[in-house]
Amino acid sequence: MKNGVVLITYADSFGGDLKSLRANLDHYFSGCVSGIHILPFFPSSGDRGFSPVSYAEPDPAFGTWSDIADLGRSYEIMADFMVNHLSRQSMYFKDWLLHEQDSACADLFLPLEKVFGGEAPKKEEISKIYRRQPTEPWVKIRFPSGAERKIWCTFSKDQIDIDIASGPGIRLFREALRRFAESGIKTVRLDAVGYIVKKRGTTCFMVEPEIWELLDKLNRIAGEYDIELLPEMHEHYSFQLKMASRNYRVYDFALPLLLLYSFHAQDFKPLKNWFSICPRRQFTTLDTHDGIGVVDAADLLTPEQTEFTIDKLYKTGSNVKRRYSSAEYNNVDIYQINCTYYSALGEDDDAYIMARAIQFFAPGIPQVYYVGLLAGRNDLSLVEATKNGRDINRHNYTAEEIAAESGRPVVKRLKRLMEFRMNCRAFEGSFSLGRDTPGSRLELSWEGKAETAVLTADLQEGRVKITLSRGDGSVLEFKP
Repeated sequence: MKNGVVLITYADSFGGDLKSLRANLDHYFSGCVSGIHILPFFPSSGDRGFSPVSYAEPDPAFGTWSDIADLGRSYEIMADFMVNHLSRQSMYFKDWLLHEQDSACADLFLPLEKVFGGEAPKKEEISKIYRRQPTEPWVKIRFPSGAERKIWCTFSKDQIDIDIASGPGIRLFREALRRFAESGIKTVRLDAVGYIVKKRGTTCFMVEPEIWELLDKLNRIAGEYDIELLPEMHEHYSFQLKMASRNYRVYDFALPLLLLYSFHAQDFKPLKNWFSICPRRQFTTLDTHDGIGVVDAADLLTPEQTEFTIDKLYKTGSNVKRRYSSAEYNNVDIYQINCTYYSALGEDDDAYIMARAIQFFAPGIPQVYYVGLLAGRNDLSLVEATKNGRDINRHNYTAEEIAAESGRPVVKRLKRLMEFRMNCRAFEGSFSLGRDTPGSRLELSWEGKAETAVLTADLQEGRVKITLSRGDGSVLEFKP
């Protein structure tokens, strides 16, 4: 993807479907967005699209491949491939249930014996496995013949893990990439990539060296279709550094919590440290369809700093409650906090714009979630209705709401900032961090294409300033 601003959105969250997404972006945010990460738009049995039934066609409620291709003529498109699992309702799983080992899909799935052999896993082996839920990461299924087997399910009983390295797994991957390429999709995010290798006696998360061998194989296949892969995982930042060292573009999921700490503690020191070591080929985020990551920033913040930030967030986060990030509200990841970023900053316009300005000057390509694009507040009505904590940050905007929200002063300021980020050629060059500033002050700069852009943020004054120097000697001050 080119160095612009990428929007993250569901197909139906910005007006209702893919056509309205295009219309609303063109009308209200022209010149602000270079790419769109369209979250899973295929038929799905749950998890807001992340339990795909098939990759053959988009869900007709959202639109068609032609609508995707139409968006791709104006924006670079990113799509998801759920490399770890398929829906229990998929034709692949149903065929295996019906025909058992005679099914052409039999090797696609992961019964326990495929990992542990004929023996049952020992308690110490089970305790080693990195899990996203308190229960064992497998379920028992019963075939029509009466036979019973335990199969791997990392996330939920509806999301059946697959063996992407198997013959059927590689065929599924190739077929999906072919359709993506035909519709002009240039980047494919590999969702939950850390879980795709299961090996006895390990954590079954980021198992080395097998994970790199498998990723390299998938990457070679993607190259045949001129598609770049983006491995996705929410985990300790060191995993992102490892991934980046192998020349994969990664996510900066540590930035959101580091910035919140900066604002609440009036201290940029941990953030400066991160900017000095973070990958340069990355996508930066403040908000996504998931919660605000905590484990991602572990060791960049001390445990005390992390707890301080979390406590402050719950006190100032616009009615967000701890239970919204608990099992009571179906939170699948205890290491995330469910809250919009605007609400996490106390719905303070100046703090929000400063946070976005820092994100836009951070190393990498900035992504803005659709709720964040409209400086969205916590949707307490939705989260209470669904009892799904992540829905607090998943409001579906109608065309009328988009029209109203885009007129708010904070959104207008964000639009001007996005336009600056899109048009400033300095961001095609190199990043540098001002090193001799006090803890409450941050200086970031980019230099390239005969332009130098410098951001200065001061937490004590609550002020952010941007200056742009051009090769002709002119200097422009931009106030976001």
